[in-house]
Amino acid sequence: MKRYTIIFLVLISLVACNSAPEGFKLEGTLKGEVENGSEVYLRKTDDNNNLIEVDTTLIENGAFNFKGTTESPELGYLFFSAISGNIPVMLENGTIKVSAQKDSLTYASIKGTPQNQFFSDFLKENKGWAERARSMSKEMEEAVKRKDTVTMTALRDEYFELQQESKTFELKFAKENPNALISALILDKVYTTKSIPETQVQEIYDGFTPLIKETVVGKRISNKLVKSASTRIGGKAPDFSGPTPDGEQLALYDVLGKVTILDFWAAWCKPCRAENPNVVNVYNKYHEKGLNIVGVSLDRRSEDWKKAIADDGLNWNHISNVNYFDEIAALYNVSAIPATFILDENGIIIAKDLRGVALENKIAELLD
Repeated sequence: MKRYTIIFLVLISLVACNSAPEGFKLEGTLKGEVENGSEVYLRKTDDNNNLIEVDTTLIENGAFNFKGTTESPELGYLFFSAISGNIPVMLENGTIKVSAQKDSLTYASIKGTPQNQFFSDFLKENKGWAERARSMSKEMEEAVKRKDTVTMTALRDEYFELQQESKTFELKFAKENPNALISALILDKVYTTKSIPETQVQEIYDGFTPLIKETVVGKRISNKLVKSASTRIGGKAPDFSGPTPDGEQLALYDVLGKVTILDFWAAWCKPCRAENPNVVNVYNKYHEKGLNIVGVSLDRRSEDWKKAIADDGLNWNHISNVNYFDEIAALYNVSAIPATFILDENGIIIAKDLRGVALENKIAELLD
C-alpha cells in the first residue's frame, strides 16, 4: 500500500510541475460603440525601439483574444483601428485580462498575471503625477495668455519639484520591486537619459532577480553596463579616429592636451547648441593653459555639421562619420547627447557629463 501511495504522490508532483502555463492568453473587452470586425493589433518594440506587429485579431461583441508564447516577460501594446491611443500590457505566460472603455484607453484595467499586477500598481500611483502635470500645464497656458509672469515662474518651480518627486517615486519602486519588469523599464529609461549616476544604476540592477535580468530589457541594461565599464571614471579612454571637416583623419590620442574635453554633440541637438556658448567660453579661457577639445558630431549631413561649427564658433578639433549614433558613440556607450568626457594628459577619464558652471569649475580646478 505504501508503494502505491508513493507512486501516487510522484504522479501528483509531476502534474503540478507541468501545470505551469506554456503560453499567454490575452482576453480583452472593449466597451463603447465598437463595430464587430474592428481590428486589434498586438505590437512590441524591436532593438531599435521601433514598433513591430506581433499579431492581429478582430473584435466580436466587444471581445477580442490573443494567444502566444514568450520566453520571458516583455512589454507589448494593444492598438485599435480608428481609435487613438494604445494600452500597454505585460506579455507573460498565463491568462491576461484587459478591460477598457473605447474613449479612455488610459484607464484600462489589466489583471491576471504577476507582471501585470506590478504594472497596475505602478500605473495607479504614476497616474497621480500625470494628472497633476496636466493640470499644471493648463494653468500655465492660462497664465501665458494673461501674461502673468509671477504665476508662470511659480508653476515652473512647482513642475520641477513634481518631476523630482516622480523620479524619486520611480526609483523607489524599482528598488522595492526587483522582480518586476516595469522596474527594469524604469531603470533603462533613467540610464539612457543619464538622470542618475551609473553607480546607482549598477546598484539597482544588481538587486534584480534572475527572471528580470534575463528579460530583453534586463539584458540591454547589462550590455550597457558592460560596455560602459571601459568609459567609467578612472578608466583609460578608448582611442579612435575619424574624418575632420577637411576630410583628413584625426585620432583622439594625437591631440590630447593637458586636459581634454571629449564632446559628443550634433547640429540638430538643441541642448548641445544651448551649451555651446559655455563650452566656447571655457575653451577660450583655458586653451592657453593646456585645454583641448575634441568634438564628435553625430550629425547625418556634413553640411549641417560644418555650418553649426562655424555658426557657434567652435574653434577646436572635430571628428564625424556623419552617421548619427555611430561606432564611436557605441564605443563610449553614448545613447543620448550632449555627452562629455574629461580626460587627463594620459587619456584617463577624470569626469563625465559636466555642463554649465560645473564644467567650468572642474576645468578651473584642473588648470588654474
